[in-house]
Amino acid sequence: MTQHIELIQMNSELLEGKGSYCLRSKKKTEGYQNKNKWLNQQFEKGLHYIQVLENQKQVGFIEYTDAEYSSRVVHADGYVVIHCLWVSAVGKGYGTQLLKRCLKDAKERGKKGVMVITNDQTSWTPSKDLFLQHQFQHMATALDDFELWVFPFHESVERPYFPDNWQERLTRFPHLTILRSFQCPYVDVATENIQLAAEKLGLQPVLVDLQTREDLMEKSPTPYGIFSVVYKGQLIAFHRLTVHSVYKKLQKLMNNS
Repeated sequence: MTQHIELIQMNSELLEGKGSYCLRSKKKTEGYQNKNKWLNQQFEKGLHYIQVLENQKQVGFIEYTDAEYSSRVVHADGYVVIHCLWVSAVGKGYGTQLLKRCLKDAKERGKKGVMVITNDQTSWTPSKDLFLQHQFQHMATALDDFELWVFPFHESVERPYFPDNWQERLTRFPHLTILRSFQCPYVDVATENIQLAAEKLGLQPVLVDLQTREDLMEKSPTPYGIFSVVYKGQLIAFHRLTVHSVYKKLQKLMNNS
């Protein structure tokens, strides 16, 4: 059977029909609806959301935007930031096609380069393997596991860099605090799991919705910027955990106080 492969740049009209990629099996959930609402808002700011269709089936996507509008906590003016790159049909070169599409677009628009943040602890960030294969440079590491990878178009351009006050940011939150934005559709269920675990321990989380780029740059305790849980000045989570895992982490900190 001949395969028909398309790379489709989504817009509000196509989003209404085809829908976004993540959580697409649960289109009625609040998380999925919030993601589509967020995408429509970000399209107006130049966000690119490109899906790979294999015989009309969604098999991957890339999401990227200019750093000035991104959900990653990094100083990178003039760069394009890749938020997400994911393919379910592996070994077919779709990830490379998506990445090359991003690099080509950024170069044609006169950007300084392209950057991405990875973390080997979770699949919530892109895998660094693809970027290593395409000569991205490792620029920095934050909080042990967040890595900044950059593809500069010219050697003379300034490189992106992380803020240098992560530990100070964490100390701002002695009480159980959830900081989140809505770039990821899994944030809602991740939040719910924290709240359920906290309730079992008699804790009431403080919920902080990061609404703007300025909020992210000032308040986020990790470079990821999408979801952070902090308790007693320590980072508990930056991606979805089970209720049981959250319970154990919180209980340990409570017992150590």
